[in-house]
Amino acid sequence: MPEIAARPDIASGPGPVQRAVDAVLRVIISIIFAILVVCVVWQVVSRYVFGTPSTVTDELARFLFMWLALIGAAYTLGLKRHLAIDLLPLSLEGKAERNLRMVIVGMVAAFAGLVMVYGGGKLLIGVLQTGQLSPVLRIQMGYVYGAIPFAGLVMLFYCALSVRDILSGRDVAPAMGD
Repeated sequence: MPEIAARPDIASGPGPVQRAVDAVLRVIISIIFAILVVCVVWQVVSRYVFGTPSTVTDELARFLFMWLALIGAAYTLGLKRHLAIDLLPLSLEGKAERNLRMVIVGMVAAFAGLVMVYGGGKLLIGVLQTGQLSPVLRIQMGYVYGAIPFAGLVMLFYCALSVRDILSGRDVAPAMGD
């Protein structure tokens, strides 16, 4: 990640595990995005050129978009490029800033753990047990809903790295405009 390596205020960039997870997520996101673009283009062509919209690509595009949004959100959290209102953290210094950052990461981790991993996991198990199928593609809806706990686990991973960085003093507030 050249953005981090180029910043003199961060002693070292991400470790090998984070780089590997980042690389895998980039590949997954890129593949999903490419397939999504093909689906949407085919949907437009089939609707306006052939006059018969493709129901298969319509449903597939919805499912892919859900995966893309959730995995993209987790990846963005890992890059520390997520939407944040950082007025208060930027006005604090030292221990107060560190403590506030820990509280913020704790709240994100609690949401990811309770809502996404636990709640999404219960949803996933329930849907797999009922054998619910998608109307057009006839695939298990559990594969679709699996994006929720998967993204939650990735978010927890990145939260753990953030806690490590905050405690070690490596976590630095992004510069204005970053």
